[in-house]
Amino acid sequence: MINPSEILQTIKMIDNQKLDIRTITMGISLRDCASFSGEQSRMKIYDKITRYAENLVKVGEDIEREYGIPIIHKRISVTPISMIAEASDDDNYVEYAKILDKAGKAVGVNFLGGFSALVHKGYTAGDRKLIASIPEALDVTDIVCSSVNVGSSKTGINMDAVREMGHVIKEAARLTADRDGLGCAKLVVFANAVDDNPFMAGAFHGVGESECVINVGVSGPGAVKAALETVRGESFDVVAETIKKTAFRITRAGQLVAQEASRRLNVPFGIIDLSLAPTPAVGDSVARIFEEMGLEKAGAPGTTAALAMLNDAVKKGGIMAASHVGGLSGAFIPVSEDEGMIEAVEVGALNLEKLEAMTCVCSVGLDMIAVPGDTSAETISGIIADESAIGVINNKTTAVRIIPVPGKGVGESVEFGGLLGRAPIMSVSKFSSADFVNRGGRIPSPVHSFKN
Repeated sequence: MINPSEILQTIKMIDNQKLDIRTITMGISLRDCASFSGEQSRMKIYDKITRYAENLVKVGEDIEREYGIPIIHKRISVTPISMIAEASDDDNYVEYAKILDKAGKAVGVNFLGGFSALVHKGYTAGDRKLIASIPEALDVTDIVCSSVNVGSSKTGINMDAVREMGHVIKEAARLTADRDGLGCAKLVVFANAVDDNPFMAGAFHGVGESECVINVGVSGPGAVKAALETVRGESFDVVAETIKKTAFRITRAGQLVAQEASRRLNVPFGIIDLSLAPTPAVGDSVARIFEEMGLEKAGAPGTTAALAMLNDAVKKGGIMAASHVGGLSGAFIPVSEDEGMIEAVEVGALNLEKLEAMTCVCSVGLDMIAVPGDTSAETISGIIADESAIGVINNKTTAVRIIPVPGKGVGESVEFGGLLGRAPIMSVSKFSSADFVNRGGRIPSPVHSFKN
């Protein structure tokens, strides 16, 4: 049970420290929507999404109003479309993206994830068609998000897929050049993707999930920073304990929202994702937590250690506050979505290589990174390969969401607006990865993956 004192503590965090629930995400299985007729399959998809999620937004708004807890986004994730569409006779899956976009808009959600393929060990015919459709699909839709899983700790890294995704990202940027490559902001390349992620752009409803489920993603960097302000000068033992206690309270707010949403929608509760998710708003930054710990800027020596401790303490505090924890669960470090990270890049404290090092100890990976528009597909693939290797070797989820901004270079920035924020263009290595990337094949799984 959640008692009144916890609610009062939460209200204080909401009023003064920008605490919010980042998302209620409804996962919907589309496995029964497959059909030889693509048109019939898409009709089933539209009908099922609009039926199950009809009241999702209203329920979220009702909970916000009654409990005073801001819920920033309401979202939907669906079964990876490559698995559904490959039963059809269609050669191109763009129409599936369009029907997802139409269904999501009909129920009023902010984003819909699941235009996805899982190719960590190899391709099916449906996987190939979906990946080829991604650039156009992201160009002609507004709220549809796409992801491709190219590696796992059990299978290694599919380097054919890594090579292809570099070209897919470049094409998505080209087709959305009039929007500064916005299509790439809705595309994630994963290693060790999880089935119950409520966050975009990488959410999809895993094949082992139930028919329909409610997953909730919390936030709270501002609340953590405010808590640390009360223990300035104290040892890291005190810092870690303070973060744990704060994460517990943040997660209890998420548990409350999840319980209410589940009950009112008559849909099973899935998981709470414990990730600290920043926004471009001042006072809602993970980078500012590092500064409160004593670093001049994010990226200074010690940043990786600070992030490791933050990530661990958030998990230790949050896991006791929720009945089921899952998703990604840690600290996000997206550049464009964190005003402190943006400043750190602009003053030269933070570069791509340091960000990569930080991803060894945090959730996800290189997230919302803008790079020069003339960055080659092979360089992007090399970045994906490096990040995938971190995930595969360390048995954790890693990802790349990178935007080669057409017509822009280092020193410029791009404004996406909303939660996507503003991204300074970061420099990349000028040395070629082409011969490495073009080898193709599969990098084998690490020896410690053999655990049956």
